[in-house]
Amino acid sequence: MNPKVDFYFNKAQKWQEELEQLRMIVLDCRLSEELKWGCPCYTFQESNIVLIHVFKEYCALLFFKGALLNNADGLLIRQSENVQAARQIRFTHVLEIVEQKPILKAYIYEAVEVEKAGLKVELKKTEEFPVPEEFQSKLDRIPALKTAFETLTPGRQRAYILHFSKPTQSKTREARVEKYMLQILSGKGLNDV
Repeated sequence: MNPKVDFYFNKAQKWQEELEQLRMIVLDCRLSEELKWGCPCYTFQESNIVLIHVFKEYCALLFFKGALLNNADGLLIRQSENVQAARQIRFTHVLEIVEQKPILKAYIYEAVEVEKAGLKVELKKTEEFPVPEEFQSKLDRIPALKTAFETLTPGRQRAYILHFSKPTQSKTREARVEKYMLQILSGKGLNDV
């Protein structure tokens, strides 16, 4: 146990028992406990393996390379269509965790083996994501915007493309593009301040 991580477990109100069970299971697998992104993160030889985090409706184990794990039990969930590598196992009651303890350990050990083998998730390249026509037309008409967008990191480019693509109505997509044009021209990502 890492004392720097204790606060996360102590502050939890809704998922206290569940978090304590998850922590014991993961630590029993001999992983190092660290605090990353404000959450307990468990590593093997400094590589991220699994993270514990909470949401309103559930708490979860998040496997960083979950897409490479054998999901024979069907427990691994893709958080959203845009998540490429990570997979979650969600819990809504401590009994689920207690009953699945051997299965959870098997997933953790498999994740460590994936890391030891040096396996990597093949991620979609930024250019493989479809650019919404509302944004593409701006890029075609405003060379400075195109240049600024192309100088952004691939992750920032993907964030914009996904954000602009999400709405179903063209009018909303257009409004999002308009809202973020100055930020792109300033060389900033979607969430940069």
